[in-house]
Amino acid sequence: MTRTMSPETIAIVKSTAPALQEHGLVITKRMYERLFVDPEIKKLFDQAAQASGEQPKRLAAAILAFAQNVDKLDVLKSAIARIAKRHVATRVKSEHYPSVANALLPAIKDVLGDAASDEVLKAWGEAYWFLADVLIGEEAALYAEH
Repeated sequence: MTRTMSPETIAIVKSTAPALQEHGLVITKRMYERLFVDPEIKKLFDQAAQASGEQPKRLAAAILAFAQNVDKLDVLKSAIARIAKRHVATRVKSEHYPSVANALLPAIKDVLGDAASDEVLKAWGEAYWFLADVLIGEEAALYAEH
């Protein structure tokens, strides 16, 4: 079953785009700090891309693109396909997504402080799981092909 996003969630996520443009890289770096306390998850990531800062930059850009286009997701189809392909290549599985959510949402709060109200975090949680379901579906199809 595919999740949906409420119009309120779409509006809130879209309204956070300016904050993500300004603070997205700090958020993604903080998210990876939180995520990499699990050595099994850390092994899934290219540590050279982490050390160079490329991976946090790519993720920050992807999150910003999602926020800016949350009301027109067709724009993101090719990006979603690329991300799913990369996830399959690095053996990301559906069971990894809760760990990412548990690192990303607190990282947003850590960086944005009071601007990341409960309402904003709830909307981002809903949006995260919507996108996660899309990616998990794409990845399942790719895994089935192999």
